[in-house]
Amino acid sequence: WNDSRSIATTHVDVDAMFFLLELKKNVQLSPRFFGPKMVSTIQDKLVAEVEGTCSGRYGYIIGVLGKPNVGKGFVVEDHSGQAVFEVKYQAIVFRPFKGEVLDAIVYHVSKMGFFAQAGPLELFVSTHLIPSEYAFSSIDEPCFVSDDSMTRIQQDAMVRLKIIGIQVDPSKIFAVATIKGEYLGVIR
Repeated sequence: WNDSRSIATTHVDVDAMFFLLELKKNVQLSPRFFGPKMVSTIQDKLVAEVEGTCSGRYGYIIGVLGKPNVGKGFVVEDHSGQAVFEVKYQAIVFRPFKGEVLDAIVYHVSKMGFFAQAGPLELFVSTHLIPSEYAFSSIDEPCFVSDDSMTRIQQDAMVRLKIIGIQVDPSKIFAVATIKGEYLGVIR
């Protein structure tokens, strides 16, 4: 995880999805913001630009911690008068890994399986990864119903699932999961 954008990693646990990273970002600032509150403006702009975003390399940036360190700036040579400042900051990052178990909320069900959301992470569970005692039903609303009709996987249901595959794009992470296994499935 260390490259030119990462300074250090704190608390790296193999089973963890959350990391505290020290990162760098260049922040561009218009000349109208130069003045006594410039550093505060740069810090605010950094938070607005990075929080809630996804980096394929690091994962989802959940939040910036503490006061970012603003380095010396340089004027952009495009005659706009804008300056670029290198900002070093600490961030809490959410990066899921294959084999991890997490809780998610179902937001769409179809005969092919269901989609669930765990924070910013989207997950898909195929019918092949749902225990055989569940059958798809489209009566009333689409759902998977257990053989004894006591348990339903439907929109807004909370499920515990295990990640079996991850697709990482530059701006999004998508996972495939299963609810086959002990302690996996609908959470009551």
